Formats: sequence, C-alpha cells, structure tokens
Amino acid sequence: MRSIHEIEATDLPRRAQELLDAGHRLALVAAHHDEGGPRVVYLFASGLPDTRTELHVRLAPGRPEVPSLAPLSFPAGRFEREMRDLFGIVPEDHPLPRRLVRHFHWPRGWYPMRPDAGPPPAFGEQEGPYPFLEVEGDGVYEIPVGPVHAGLIEPGHFRFSVVGETILKLKARLWFVHKGIEKLFQGRSTAAGLPLAERISGDTAVGHALAYCLAVEEATGAEVPEQARRARALLLELERIHNHVADLGMLCNDVGHGILNAQAQRIREHLLRLNKDVTGHRLLRGGVLPGGAVLRTLPDPARLNTIREDIREITDLALGHSTVRDRFTATAVLPTPAAREIGCLGYVARASGIADDARVAHPFTPYGPQLDVPVHVTGDVLARFLVRAQEIEVSLALVEHFTDGLHAPAAVLAPRPLPGAGPGTGVGLVEGWRGTIATRVELTADGTLTRVKPVDPSFFNWPALPVALSDTIVPDFPLTNKSFNLSYAGNDL
Repeated sequence: MRSIHEIEATDLPRRAQELLDAGHRLALVAAHHDEGGPRVVYLFASGLPDTRTELHVRLAPGRPEVPSLAPLSFPAGRFEREMRDLFGIVPEDHPLPRRLVRHFHWPRGWYPMRPDAGPPPAFGEQEGPYPFLEVEGDGVYEIPVGPVHAGLIEPGHFRFSVVGETILKLKARLWFVHKGIEKLFQGRSTAAGLPLAERISGDTAVGHALAYCLAVEEATGAEVPEQARRARALLLELERIHNHVADLGMLCNDVGHGILNAQAQRIREHLLRLNKDVTGHRLLRGGVLPGGAVLRTLPDPARLNTIREDIREITDLALGHSTVRDRFTATAVLPTPAAREIGCLGYVARASGIADDARVAHPFTPYGPQLDVPVHVTGDVLARFLVRAQEIEVSLALVEHFTDGLHAPAAVLAPRPLPGAGPGTGVGLVEGWRGTIATRVELTADGTLTRVKPVDPSFFNWPALPVALSDTIVPDFPLTNKSFNLSYAGNDL
C-alpha cells in the first residue's frame, strides 16, 4: 500500500516522528524543482504489510528551507546535506550543516541539480581543505589512506587517528567520482533509463534494474506476468550468490589464507559463466526489463548442487581454521543499537541483530518457506562472514524453487508494452545483495523521466564503518572494510 500526503513544512517534524514511532524507516529523500517551486519528497517504508508513505513538502521559491529531521533520524541528516549540496535547499537547524557531496573545489553557490544551474563553472579552492576532526593527545598520529588505492576499487579517502596500532577515530571522505546519475536520468525514456540503472553500481545490475523497473511499472500501472516475477526473483538470488562467494574468499585472503580465496574465486567464475548462460551477460545485465524479464536458459540443478557443495567445503575449511576464526571473532564490532540508529541495511544490519529484509517486508512475488533470513547478534567480522555463508544457502534454495516454477522453453519472457497511463510516480523497493535498494521515479504523460532518485544501501551503511573500527587495530582495517564491502559507485551518484 502506498499513500501520498501533501503537508506544510511546519508539520513535517511531527508527521515524521509519528511514522518513525510506528516502526517506519526513512528510505529516501528526493528534492524536486517543479514549475511552482521546490518540492521535497520523504519516503517512509515498513512491512509486513508492504507500506510506503510519502510526505510531500512544497517550499517557497525565494526561500527554499525545510525543517531538519536530523535530530529524529540519522539517515535524514545525511539526505538533507546531500539535498543542500545538489539543490540548494536548506535544512534549518541542521546539527552538522557542512558539505557532504560537494568537495571544496566545487564553487560556492552552484547547485548542479537546479534547472537554472547552467554549465559547470571552473573549479578552484573556494573554501579551503575538508575540515577533518583532529584528535589530539600524547602519542596520537594520523594515517591518511587514499583516495587512490591499489587495485581496481574506486577512490575514497580515509583519515585514521591512531595511538600505537589502535584506531581512535576514522573519517571517511567519499564522492570523489560523483557522476551526476540523477541528472542523467532526466529527459530519458523509460527504456533508455534502464541501462543507466543497471550501471549505478556495476556489481548490483539486477538489484538496481529491478528497483527501477518496479518504480516505472507502478508509475504506469503495468502488470507484470507471474512467470516474469519469478524470473526476476531468480536473477536477484543469482546476483546475491556470486557476490557473497567472492566476499567469503576475499575475507579469507585478508587474514592470509590465499588458497581459500583462490578456490572461492574459482567458484565465482563458474557462477559468472552460469550468469552468462542465463542472461547473456556475466553480471546478469539484460535480464530485467520494464514489464518483464528475459532468460535464455534455466540454471541446471546438478550444476547448482556441485556449486553448493564447493561453497560448503570452503566455508567449513575457513571456520575450522583457528587463525581465520580468531581473526574474525570480536573484530570490528558494530553493536545492535548503533546499527539501528545509523539505519544499517542488508548483511551489515543482519550481522548486528536486525532482521530487516525487503523480500519479507516488500515482496514483489511470493517467496515461500525457502526464504529463511539468517541473523546474528555479535556484529563482528565473523557474524558478517556467517550471514553471507548462510544467505548463499538460502539463495541456492530459492534459485531451485523459482526454477521449478518456470516452464521451459517458455523461460524467455518478452516484456509487455507499458500502458500510457499519463503522468505518474512510482517506488521500487528491492533486497539487493548489499541490502534494500529504493528507487523513486516521476514520469510525464508520454513516459519521459522527469526525476529518478535511486538509493543504494551503501549510502546507509558507510557511516557504520568508522563506528565498527573504533578500538580496532590498523592492520584489521582491510579485513573490516571487506566485511562491509560497501559500494563507492552506489554512494557517489
């Protein structure tokens, strides 16, 4: 059920507090510039039953200000800072009003998402260096890491304040590769928006494509065939499996067990080849389309069973190795209260005792008893490893379940034409492999995208990394970072 409420700005804190008290979470904040002036949309979600509540606040064109919800919700404070940086909408009485997205070489007063922004002006040092918090005391020193890293990961800067080897404070600075994806969506057709959605975070092609398609389908009133819904669920689990398998191996690698990592990457290669057989693309692009899904073939149960046994063996070997288990146990603990306050999602939340899962709260197709969401409470690297390993088992069972319900050779499901339902809005909520993805779209009468706001779970989870690293030793930073495995691209939209 989705409801939309137009409210006054002065009423926003009260309405938001009521929703938060009732168990809703703030899933998304999207700023808009309509002909009559700015508008801000706050999306709150809860389930079961699947409930989405939108609060729309219209602002005065000459004074785009809105009461800050940061005292009520930590994620709200970050959404508000992002909104100010890109739209120039001011959250009044924000407790931390400094920039979030725009680095300090972005000129003061230029807001790229405003319709009157014009071409990008020349960049320069306008406001000095980023104001990192300095930790002082006897023996305290700083370790800067990045933004350029070894390997293929995208840029991010980490500033450690350390005594001996113990981390006192970590500050992460992101948005080095802000791509302007929200602006790139504007003016595209729904079909032309799909390739962009698939590339928001390259390892989450299915999750972001599906959230986008669900939003477009709600906006247009499109009905998706049951077979297509099952095919989409199958693809979502295949994406979860190959990413989790890679993480299991790399976590072992970060504690010196390179052989287990090599074996895990061998299995991942088999999974990527399976993906290509199923959709024609190793990362499953092209499998989800507006109105439907496309499968070239169905996964072979015998092949899946061999993969299952391989993964179990690697997991057992890792957990049975005293060095691996010792390095994982009690390392980088994220306590449940902190995870809840930050608004963590996905395996990060479930490793800290929070059982939220959009497949349960916001199902787009029936999952059945095969969906058993694993939850651990210790919040350490070991818990994040165990959640992944157990989710792989669940996902393999779900792949078999959804494969049984698809009728070969009718596994090729052509997308149905989207009805011309006039101007509309829609929301898609999907449990991607990192956690819940939220996408909201607005369309014109001819199906042109006027606004698309995607939110990757990494946006919620990045602030939890410094919390987990408090009192952790510097040599455990790579291990901790991999146990979170957050997306730079999904955050730096």
